[in-house]
Parts: sequence; structure tokens; C-alpha cells
Amino acid sequence: MKRFLSLAIQSASVVTLLASAPAVLAGSSAASAQTAGAAHMSAAQIVERNVAARGGLQAWRAVNTMTMSGQLEAGGTKNTRLPFTMTLKRPHKSRIEVRFNDQTAFQVYDGARGWKVRPFLGRNEVEPYSPAEAKAAASWAELDGPLMDYAAKGTRIDVLGMEMVEGHRAYVLKLTTKDNTSRRVWIDASSFLEVKIDGDPRKLDGKMHNVAIFYRDYRKEGGLVMPHTLETAVVGARGTHKLFIEKVALNSQVDDSLFAKPQIAAAKVTHPAPAVGANAVLSPHPTTSASAGASGNANANARAHQSASH
Repeated sequence: MKRFLSLAIQSASVVTLLASAPAVLAGSSAASAQTAGAAHMSAAQIVERNVAARGGLQAWRAVNTMTMSGQLEAGGTKNTRLPFTMTLKRPHKSRIEVRFNDQTAFQVYDGARGWKVRPFLGRNEVEPYSPAEAKAAASWAELDGPLMDYAAKGTRIDVLGMEMVEGHRAYVLKLTTKDNTSRRVWIDASSFLEVKIDGDPRKLDGKMHNVAIFYRDYRKEGGLVMPHTLETAVVGARGTHKLFIEKVALNSQVDDSLFAKPQIAAAKVTHPAPAVGANAVLSPHPTTSASAGASGNANANARAHQSASH
């Protein structure tokens, strides 16, 4: 069970941080994309349509905090679903909590440093983020994702071509951040919403595996359009893990102390949720992502799918 809980925490760790981060460009390059048919729209035009489809630049700029809650799959023979809560605050603060019975695992990032507490794995101490985790958190913790205001963030976007993603024609965009790291995002050619994004490569059984995060079930939340189901697939690994966003709160009052270094003696669940047993069932309402999340920003949601369990 600890192995599956570890994967669940990894998933949850990206949900929120909605999304986007500079990562290693996984998989194929421009040569693998179908370039024919993509040339009629520039990267700027595709992104402009994406921003409009997600609710508009001004609407996203007006959001200072976002809290998402829901359930994520932990895997295993019964694929237990665990309740999570992810809180994001500008400019780059994030907190993710995952509950299993009477235990709560969480990780926080104050915009520069991060910490994690993982009782599921028998670790009840506060552990600092590794340099790699801190770098990933900085990139995934963007509340509105990698495409919004991309030029101001110093990101370059190139159109690689078009590919089919789950029956949808999609533009393949390559994002290169100012620190020269890259990842791909697939934009539906009809809705102009994100349908897929490269996740951060994950180490399993001593080998690095590419990761893909799929965004589904888009809904409106306070004028914003966000995915409410995120599915993470690790190339070469059996099965996938889904994150379901059930509730989204925008611009709630969130004190900065929520993102400070945790004090174990005083660590409490900030968003109580009922205990979940091995046969937990998802409530009928579906946010990591994250949980992320994850596009309430496809990216915010994406972060509940990251690696909190390293």
C-alpha cells in the first residue's frame, strides 16, 4: 500500500500547481508531428485563442488565490481514492494535502522554498524539498499556467505541427522557458483548450520514464474554464492515475502562514475531509489535479500530479 500511496502523493503534487513548468522535452520532436495543416496559425494566434477559450486574460489576472478539492486515485488492486485539497496563491505559493484514514500528508511551497511531510511512508518529520523538487515547484506553481502571459514570463513558443490526441486534432506547441527548459502542450484545434501536456519525467525501477498528463471534463468556475479530470500516464508503467476536482474556490482569504515551513506539533488539516478506507468511492460530483488542477489552469491542476514522494 505504501507504494501506491507514494504514487498518489506524486500525483497530487502537481495538481495544483496548475501547471507548467519547464521540463525536459519528452518524446518526439517536430519530425514526429504532422506539420501539414499547422502553418495557417502562428503560435501567438493559437495561444490567443486558448486564453479566450479559458475565460480571458483579464479574468485570470483577477484571481489571486485558488483552492481546489476532490479525490485522487492511489492505485492498487482496489484503486483507493483519497481526498485532497490544493491551495494556490500568487505569485508562486502552493500547498497540497492528501488524507488517508487519520493521516495527512502535505507539501508546501512559499515561492522560494518547499517542505513535505509524508506519514503514509512512515516519515513524520518535516523534509525540505530537494533542489530538483524546488525547481519543479517553481515552474508548476503558476496559478494560471504556462501559456497565460507567456511573453512576459520570458517563454518562447513554437508550433511543432499537429497530432491526434484521443480523437482530437491538436496543435503541438513547444514551450521553452527563460532558463532554457522545454515541454510540449497539445491544444485542441476546435475548442483551443489544452488536452495534454508533458509532465516531468519520473524515475521508476531505476529508470527515467516520460510522463503525459491528459485534461478532460472542462467546466466553468467563476467565469474561468478549467479541466476537472486529470489523468497521468507514465510511459512503460502499468495503469494510470486520475485526479478529480470536485470543488473550486476563487479569491478566498488565504494567509501566507499556510505556506510557511510546517511545524509538526501544530500541523493540522486546513480543510477537514472524511476518512477514506480501502473501498472509498468517488462522490458523484467531480479538480490535483490538484490536484491540482490543474485549466483552472490545466496547469494548476497538473501539479497535483507531481513528485511529492521523492
